[in-house]
Amino acid sequence: MTPKQRFVTTLTREIPDRLPVTTHHVMPSFLRNFMGGAGNDEFFDRFGLDPIRWVPSSKADESRGEYFDPLHVPGYLEPRRVVSDRWRILSETVPGQKYETLRYRFVTPKKTLTTTLQSNEHTSWVVERLVKEKSDIDVIAEFMTVPLCDVAGVNAVAEAYGERGMIRGFFPSFEVYGQPGCWQDASVLYGIEELIMATYDDPEWVHAFLAILRGRKAAFIRSMKGANFDIIENGGGDASSTVISPKIFDAFVAPYDAPLIALAHDAGQRVVYHTCGGMMPFLERLAEMKPDAMETFTPSSMGGDTRLAEAKKRIGGKVTMIGGFDQFHFFRGCTPEETRGAVRRCFEEAGRDGGYILSPSDHFFEADLHLLEAFADEAHRCTYT
Repeated sequence: MTPKQRFVTTLTREIPDRLPVTTHHVMPSFLRNFMGGAGNDEFFDRFGLDPIRWVPSSKADESRGEYFDPLHVPGYLEPRRVVSDRWRILSETVPGQKYETLRYRFVTPKKTLTTTLQSNEHTSWVVERLVKEKSDIDVIAEFMTVPLCDVAGVNAVAEAYGERGMIRGFFPSFEVYGQPGCWQDASVLYGIEELIMATYDDPEWVHAFLAILRGRKAAFIRSMKGANFDIIENGGGDASSTVISPKIFDAFVAPYDAPLIALAHDAGQRVVYHTCGGMMPFLERLAEMKPDAMETFTPSSMGGDTRLAEAKKRIGGKVTMIGGFDQFHFFRGCTPEETRGAVRRCFEEAGRDGGYILSPSDHFFEADLHLLEAFADEAHRCTYT
């Protein structure tokens, strides 16, 4: 099989020629520090992994007076930013900080909202939340832009990539810094601790906030019809069982993310629900939202709670499972035999009947290259005959 055939066969829970093996994002700092600045495709070729091509996508809705931000240079996995005369995004560097610090201003006719990000060589994080007062969501609802999917652009990339690998995208996140799931996006904009407290103190406000974010995402998803993605991502780690309770999941996550999954299916798209962190108490709840796949199945040795064999037994007949590999302990500082043993355990516990893609449990920033070789090579030996 080609890598694309192998992925698609597994996502439809049929049996491929061998275990698909890949990674989530290939982090730029890893490529710089460990591979001399090689590109993504060089990374996949070097280790014999099944390639993934992430395709950020956006198109401005000119009928709404929206256009691409002429000041914006897209960063890592970032689509072109869409603005309007009533929703301008300006940034400035904050000097004198330990880390690179950028402050963003969202300028509207009624109010200017601000958020601040810091970054090191590996990642970025929020130090000032955009939503500071509850009335700020009304400003967002009135003035925010609503990007659409650039179907032609996606399809041009997919055609050029051919059978080389999987074309993967994501539900739109909020501008500057956000994530695909409604709850996850709100957590980034308001802060997860504050959002959890608000579900008790002012649940109506939380529902209103989530509905605003869902509406923006829904418009993009409807416009994805005809886009040749193999799978698109929803979710986020703040919807995991190590962060929120089942009660919050049932009331504030599923009612907003599940309809988006249904919309994506209506648009002819497959969906993977991403939950880095705890999953075991939520497995059936996650599967009931009817994604085509779930990830990341993070093991307890990395701060998650996944027991792969149990997860396979409980939901393996409903969704494809992606992840489950402990990259902290088996990509650094161990023997190739130990890495191979970890691969084989994942296959025995989750992959024997198909419906499983071997992948690290989310990102990694460091790895011994010979262990990556062992990881891929052992996966190639995992066949279904």
